[in-house]
Amino acid sequence: MTGTTTDYSVYFKNALAAGQKLNPAPALINKVLEDLAAAAITQTEYLLAENQKDLDRMDPADPKYDRLKLTESRIRDIATDIVNVAHLPDPLGLVLAEKTMPNSLNISKISVPLGVVGVIYEARPNVTFDVFSLCFKTGNICILKGGSDAHFSNQAIISIIHQVLEKNNINVNAATLLPVEREATEALLNAIGYVDVLIPRGSQQLIDYVRQNSKVPVIETGAGIVHTYFDEDADLQKGTDIIFNAKTRRVSVCNALDCLIIHKNRLADLPALIKPMAAKQVEIYADNDAYYALKGHYPQELLNIAEPEHFGTEFLSHKMAIKTVNSLEEALSHIAQYSSKHSEAIISENKPNIDTFLSRVDAAAVYANVSTAFTDGAQFGLGAEIGISTQKLHARGPMGLAELTSYKWVIKGNGQIRS
Repeated sequence: MTGTTTDYSVYFKNALAAGQKLNPAPALINKVLEDLAAAAITQTEYLLAENQKDLDRMDPADPKYDRLKLTESRIRDIATDIVNVAHLPDPLGLVLAEKTMPNSLNISKISVPLGVVGVIYEARPNVTFDVFSLCFKTGNICILKGGSDAHFSNQAIISIIHQVLEKNNINVNAATLLPVEREATEALLNAIGYVDVLIPRGSQQLIDYVRQNSKVPVIETGAGIVHTYFDEDADLQKGTDIIFNAKTRRVSVCNALDCLIIHKNRLADLPALIKPMAAKQVEIYADNDAYYALKGHYPQELLNIAEPEHFGTEFLSHKMAIKTVNSLEEALSHIAQYSSKHSEAIISENKPNIDTFLSRVDAAAVYANVSTAFTDGAQFGLGAEIGISTQKLHARGPMGLAELTSYKWVIKGNGQIRS
């Protein structure tokens, strides 16, 4: 029996061709997105049934299970985000800069789509909706490569997207879902001339693989190894609420707290500071000072001495490390060593310490007296996000509409020639 090889270039050619003709009016773009939000709500039962097929294949103890899971509430939130994107101002054709030169050349800088955007992601079916809505609003074509864990969910979502596109007489190749096999990923990494940029979303392993193997430019959306520093001058009640929210609101997301850093002079407050976490069965990996401050005050079966590998770990589960420091400077050094440059926070009533933290911590989002759970495109007023970039070229932090555009120079004259 002779095997066959899939020609993935057909997907890329169709997407590129769709992009060359894609030019819907802003009003039509917004209608498509509003239609999609309505369709997601109308077809909730179908989406949940297909999602359950994926959930049935995954161990509920897997940290990816929560990311994979769709619920009626989550689908409503997704629909709300899509509508929010529709209602945002048109990001295309904006005059970013304009000047007239001494020779009367009129030079302007105009916002334009990136082109064809490829996104490689794991067990996150909401990404399928998010990427399409943001790409469509910005005039981009999207090529999606989801993981096999979310196969049924992604197929259901792309079918709804295609239904809405067809209803509005738009080429369905504006959104392409590649097959689940690994060979499709390899083809996408090598889609030079078809794909303008790749955005990986998922584990550090996935991100590293894409960065190291892609021949297409990559915007890196890094893993979230997130710290919160409880300063010597921090407010206990404020800190208790913030830390509990940052750790337990949704443990499987990249903005969840991984390591609490506490000033040694506040160790007496540590039992009260993390007391609410016991009800959520949060397992603690504490350094020696923190361990003995908690011993007898936190469930012993949830309390462990930290090993070196517990610092610099993105847990994505009900686990958290605790590091004791002697000063703000030591906290900054610990963050510099272990941070993934995603989201970092300080809890303090000391303004000079806050200002120092915010100015010196190198991360895409830095917080003072706020939960890191807010690192999210919708929470930043971006409508939704295509990812959270931890790099510094082109985009940083939650990537919304502006980050999915580039620009071109438009020069108008009246017969000028260069001497």
